[in-house]
Amino acid sequence: MTGRRYAVSDVMTRKVVAVKAKASFKDIVRTLRQWGVTALPVLDDERRVVGVVSEADLLPKEEARGADPAPGARAADGSAAAKAVAVTADRLMTAPAVTVAGSATLALAARIMARNGIKRLPVVDAAGVLTGIVSRSDLLKVFLRDDEEIAEEVRRDVVGWLFVTPPESLRIEVHDGVVTLTGRVRDSTLVPVVARLVRGVEGVVDVDCALMGPLRRPDLDPDLPDIAEFPPA
Repeated sequence: MTGRRYAVSDVMTRKVVAVKAKASFKDIVRTLRQWGVTALPVLDDERRVVGVVSEADLLPKEEARGADPAPGARAADGSAAAKAVAVTADRLMTAPAVTVAGSATLALAARIMARNGIKRLPVVDAAGVLTGIVSRSDLLKVFLRDDEEIAEEVRRDVVGWLFVTPPESLRIEVHDGVVTLTGRVRDSTLVPVVARLVRGVEGVVDVDCALMGPLRRPDLDPDLPDIAEFPPA
């Protein structure tokens, strides 16, 4: 198929707020509050993503207020006890960071988020340099595609690809992202293939496939002759 698939770089936010590895605790809190986010990528001097610091990484300090530091808590082991006494991003952050490439599909980004239970992913290039951020809401942008745009892609890149001569009776309607397919096709084995490919078009919410195979001719009675013979009048 020739249909274009959206990549993470098509929907990500390119203006990203991040902090350096030596950013102070208060600077992190201030930045989170100022930008209204819950997590920040942590960068080294080459803007490579080395971790992510979130509100959850900061809370151990509040939880441990008034308590004596645990023995060995200053070790950078990523434990809650260590984070309770940490004062810079490189000691507070969760590392290594879970990231995604800009060329990745939206489906892959969604799977990474679901598997790791996170809402935002730093987007990096081949060198690990930060290029953007993608959130759950960004991944949903494709569902804002215009119905006619979706219908045209289905006609061009699904029907036009599967059938040398598209069936005249095949009708495609799209309403609020739901694609309805009606009509008949010569090869009924292609019906589930059409439905599956349409479902893969970016922005499709659901598919109602009512396609049918060709009309079947009634079987002739084998006992009847092919040519009826009548006696002369």
